[in-house]
Amino acid sequence: MTPLQPKTLLLGALTLAYPLAVYFGIGHFEPRWLALLLLALALLRLLVTRQRFWWVAAAGALCLALLSIWGNALLPLKLYPVLVNAVLCTVFAASLAYPPSAIERLARLTEPDLPPQAIAYTRQVTKLWCGFFVLNGTVALLTALWASPAVWALYNGLLAYGLMGLLFGGEWLVRRRVKARWRHLQDAHV
Repeated sequence: MTPLQPKTLLLGALTLAYPLAVYFGIGHFEPRWLALLLLALALLRLLVTRQRFWWVAAAGALCLALLSIWGNALLPLKLYPVLVNAVLCTVFAASLAYPPSAIERLARLTEPDLPPQAIAYTRQVTKLWCGFFVLNGTVALLTALWASPAVWALYNGLLAYGLMGLLFGGEWLVRRRVKARWRHLQDAHV
């Protein structure tokens, strides 16, 4: 696995910090000035990636930033987490239609020769992540439209990441048990 580039790390850190930066900036800056952060994220995304779907995400972020600048509106800035979830859901769902699945691709980085049952398992995990992105994106949309900026920042800047971590950690624990069961069955057939 290749090490992450500094631009990629910066993009990840800015994306993670985005909701909190917007929340803390609300009391100090007009939305049009906060939109510069989203504009920077979009431009950095364009510099970092070569993949078309991330270019679509960057274009969406640029549109949200420009809407915020043009109307001096906060709502477009609050819709960025919705956009991120929609893009991730689309990528994961598309990988189910056009295999290998997103999780299979990740799994093959460490285990290039996956057995058929592992491929089936990675498809199920990819479906699980699609469901997560739908639910998370829905909550992000609801908080953007109807919650206070504090609740929006709390969910999108903390709770959503905690839920992702729980899903990731829970799946890792399940995967360990599934792999142990597969090994046990293989040993029993030998």
